[in-house]
Amino acid sequence: MSFINADKLERKVEKQFKIKQFVIITFITSIWIHIGEVGRAVFVAFPRMKAFFGDKIIIGEMELSNALIWIGWDMLLTTILVFIFWLCAQAFGNNLKAIIVSGTTTCLATLGIFWIGTVNNGLGDWTTAFIIIPIAWAELLIGALIASKLYARKV
Repeated sequence: MSFINADKLERKVEKQFKIKQFVIITFITSIWIHIGEVGRAVFVAFPRMKAFFGDKIIIGEMELSNALIWIGWDMLLTTILVFIFWLCAQAFGNNLKAIIVSGTTTCLATLGIFWIGTVNNGLGDWTTAFIIIPIAWAELLIGALIASKLYARKV
C-alpha cells in the first residue's frame, strides 16, 4: 500500500489539441525561455566565444536585427518545447516524466544539435558545449514545468 496515490498527483491535459490554449501557454512560457536564453548567452556563451575567437569577429553586440533573430529563435525553441510537452503529456500524463522527457528531447534536438554542428565546423569547442548544454537543459526543464502547470490550470 502506498501513502501517495499517483493517480491523484497526475494533472490532466486535454486530449484535443487546442490552438488558442497552445498559443497562450507558449507565449507565457516564452517569458522564461527569453530570460534563460539571454542570461546563458550574456554570462556564459558570449564570454567563452569571445575567448575562442579573440578579435577575429564581433560577438554579443545587440542590434535590432540580432534582437529580432533572438526573439524568433526563442519563440521557435518555446514552441517546440510546449508542443513536445503536450505530446508527452498525452502519452505519459501531465507528470514529472512528461516534463523530463520533453525538456530533455527539446534540449538535445535543438541546442544539442546546434552545438555539435558548431564544434564540428570549428566555430566552438567541446568545453563550451559541455557547459552550455546542461544549463540549457535546466532552462528547458523549468520551461516544461511552467507549461505543465499552465496546462493543468487549463489556461
